[in-house]
Amino acid sequence: MKGIETVESVSDPLGTKLLTFVLSVIAGSVDVIGFLGLGTLFIAHITGNLVILAARYAAGEHAPAAHLLSVPVFIIALMASRLLAASLDRSGIATLRPLLLLQFLLLSGLFVSCIGVGSVADPNAAIMIFAAMLGVSAMAVQNVLVQLSLKDAPTTAVMTTNLTRFVLDLGEVWLGTGPDGRAKAMARAGRTGVAIAGFVAGSCLGAWCQAHVGLWSLVMPTSLALAALVVTYCSRSFMQAADHAESPVRGEGA
Repeated sequence: MKGIETVESVSDPLGTKLLTFVLSVIAGSVDVIGFLGLGTLFIAHITGNLVILAARYAAGEHAPAAHLLSVPVFIIALMASRLLAASLDRSGIATLRPLLLLQFLLLSGLFVSCIGVGSVADPNAAIMIFAAMLGVSAMAVQNVLVQLSLKDAPTTAVMTTNLTRFVLDLGEVWLGTGPDGRAKAMARAGRTGVAIAGFVAGSCLGAWCQAHVGLWSLVMPTSLALAALVVTYCSRSFMQAADHAESPVRGEGA
């Protein structure tokens, strides 16, 4: 029996930019909402929790359980998402939609858990820690799908890397001597700029919503996760990628 080849990531400049923007808004909004509403927890920028833990330890303060759990849970969720993607590849199923669906379900769990507690939520309560880990897992899934399922897409959750890449590419556009190098740098800067703009927009919107409606603001990243999934059904390139991924399975059964 002939083995199934690994499904290629989707290459659609406009669709990828749209998804990159939406996913960046999700990351920015859920990060600031978690920081403000879940006891200074970074849900998307996971390594920021290590800084908070170090600062708490230096000050002789108690280390929050959510911060202690965030990094190992993130790593486990990354590994689980990669295993899922590999399983989907072996079955000839494009990875983008299933991973987007999983992210939406995890964010929905975060949202439902948080609003179920009420307006006054203790970040150290078991239910809130569980909810926070759902959010952390959702961001792990997002990081995996961007790496595996969206061709040439920049990261949507780590803006330090994006900002560095963006500035270096602008420098290449202005100072580079080769036209090919300048053209490639301009294209990369355009993709990275979309992610930076989305993250900034998400952070501002998330902060505003958290200040006005509290943890109900989580409806925004949850709804955007659903919108991202819908986008893949509206873009011809994404639909063709899904059909192409399934075709080897159909061919084998013939």
